[in-house]
Amino acid sequence: MTSKILIVICLLVLCGILVAGLWPFHAPKNEVSWLSNGDGLLLGDYGSLSSVGAFKTSKSSDGVSLEILLEPNGIEDSGTILSFYSRERRSTSFMLHQSLDDLALQRKKLSQEHVAMAKRIYVDHAFHRAKWVFLTISSGQEGTSIYMNGTLARVSQEFRFSNEDLTGQLVVGNSSVNTDPWSGQLKGLAIYNRELTASQVAQDYQSWLGSGHPDASAPGRAVALYLFNEGAGSVVRNQVDSTTDLVIPERFFVLHEPFLERPWNEYHSGWHYWKDIGVNITGFVPLGFFFLAYFSLVRRVERPATVTIAFGFAVSVTIEVLQAFLPTRNSGMTDLITNTFGTALGAMLCAWIARRTWFSEAVSSIGSSVAERKEDLQLVE
Repeated sequence: MTSKILIVICLLVLCGILVAGLWPFHAPKNEVSWLSNGDGLLLGDYGSLSSVGAFKTSKSSDGVSLEILLEPNGIEDSGTILSFYSRERRSTSFMLHQSLDDLALQRKKLSQEHVAMAKRIYVDHAFHRAKWVFLTISSGQEGTSIYMNGTLARVSQEFRFSNEDLTGQLVVGNSSVNTDPWSGQLKGLAIYNRELTASQVAQDYQSWLGSGHPDASAPGRAVALYLFNEGAGSVVRNQVDSTTDLVIPERFFVLHEPFLERPWNEYHSGWHYWKDIGVNITGFVPLGFFFLAYFSLVRRVERPATVTIAFGFAVSVTIEVLQAFLPTRNSGMTDLITNTFGTALGAMLCAWIARRTWFSEAVSSIGSSVAERKEDLQLVE
């Protein structure tokens, strides 16, 4: 009876881990819909768009600017608002990210060894609950200026990006290389191959709010302008170049999801990263605990601890391989390490409890034997 109960517990633990690691077992419906009360798009928990073609490098050296009008669904979540995928870097070359109520900008450049090096800056308290915000990011030789609703919020001389960073395929609502969806509303997006002045930023802000598009009288023109005014259909048109229209697929997707991403590429500072580490370790502790008991008491194999840890690693590999085909999951080596470590902790806990139980039983048995011996001696006397 005890063996059957242990087998059932092991099966439940294994099934629970597989469900937690692979749910929902398929690509969910793409949660992108048109706003019913005006121009714009609503992105749900799993919603994303991508450009049909790739943005090309411009010869312009006048800087680069990006304007976007949006409202996040909340300030308790995080997600990638938009990203550009660089085939040369095989990663995201530029990214806008919401981190709770903060805005994060990240760019990657190739080192001399052709290794993508990331750099990131933040703007504190950029987002507010149920409030639209018009963001302008303008970069040139002197650095990068970030405006919120037409007002300068931060200047960084160390962080600079160029039109080469805003090339490749554009993904809106998710990262281009992993599962990091952003939920909220979008009303406008524009990209310029020039640096905008403070007066131009303020003028565009008033124009976007008044007419729903940038100031048409401003010098130069955008290389991309999405007004989100179609109201229906699966295409958001670029008013400047139709080759980079945005498409809304039926299913949620990750443009170029990596297979078994390396730990140093997966690492990022922040509470969510360490929370995931803790969850992955803790989740495999029961597997190590109960399967060590199974391999020790029921199956009775040699070196049960080694077999248990190897089994935990095999289960983790299976999950990570299958996750590469699921857009709601990320396939990475970090999970292999943490899951295997969690299995080892569970096995150690089981062995420790078993040793203490055996020791207490042995002491109790010795005590009983001594007591019985004394009683026998008393009877003899």
